[in-house]
Amino acid sequence: MQLAFTCQQYLPSLGTDHFIQKGRATVMQEPTPVPQYPASPGLVSDHDKQPRSPRDSLKLLSFNIQVGINTQAYHHYVTRSWQHLLPHRQRNRTLDEIAQVLRQYDLVALQEVDGGSLRSGFVNQVEYLAQSGQFQHWYQQRNRNLGKLAQHSNGVLSRIEPSLVEDHPLPGLIPGRGAIVVRLGSGENSLLVIVLHLALGVRTQDRQLRYIRELIEHHPHVVLMGDMNNPLEHLLNRPALQGLGLVSAEQVMPTYPSWKPTRALDHIMITPSLEIRHAEVLDCTISDHRPIAMEIGLPQCLHGL
Repeated sequence: MQLAFTCQQYLPSLGTDHFIQKGRATVMQEPTPVPQYPASPGLVSDHDKQPRSPRDSLKLLSFNIQVGINTQAYHHYVTRSWQHLLPHRQRNRTLDEIAQVLRQYDLVALQEVDGGSLRSGFVNQVEYLAQSGQFQHWYQQRNRNLGKLAQHSNGVLSRIEPSLVEDHPLPGLIPGRGAIVVRLGSGENSLLVIVLHLALGVRTQDRQLRYIRELIEHHPHVVLMGDMNNPLEHLLNRPALQGLGLVSAEQVMPTYPSWKPTRALDHIMITPSLEIRHAEVLDCTISDHRPIAMEIGLPQCLHGL
């Protein structure tokens, strides 16, 4: 199947960091002990290399962390707006609080993280959360590069080593939205996880969802998770997602604003081959979004993840 996109693929089975970009291959000759952007999944501990018992479920979390800004009221968007440009001494303490939340999960999707600029004190927040949350593998997708001012990014943290990571810029009139494709396992016996942050406009969302459909429609085991900026029923009724059989928690679970959530903007959707064992929005007001969590049951063919 030919897809009209430019992506990067990370192949962790290779001895050095290899990125394959459509039309050409680039090899990073010197592997780095701590990955930088464009980042490979992170460090593998000795513990991670030990044989594991079969895994029949995964605990997932999606969290828009608003670059570590603690927003707990609408007026904070004004009074704390300077934190989108300048560093603040509280930010790393906020990241430490976030890391404590993440530690309970196997795979985490992050939106609105900073990749290391002035406002974050030149801290790569994806890497920081991976290390603080004790995740062996991480990936940062930089979507808007404003140099030293801001490094707008998505991120993924995983306790399972991916067999493949792809970086996909999403279509839109204004660049800056992206999706990360993470494959756990290989071939048909693999789980495809799509981490994304959709645009605000409906027309642009439709283009982005059509793009996502091309990535997932022929794969039997899929998780779609992230900040989708729209209620679930609106998303599932879009032509781009119809017929895929995607399901989510039955109850409406508002995530925004965190201090009094009324809008369900963050979602985790799965294909019917997977089972929803538990789903909840956490009572967590660190960011302006609350995190959404789901434990999924895996079919027998995925127990080797």
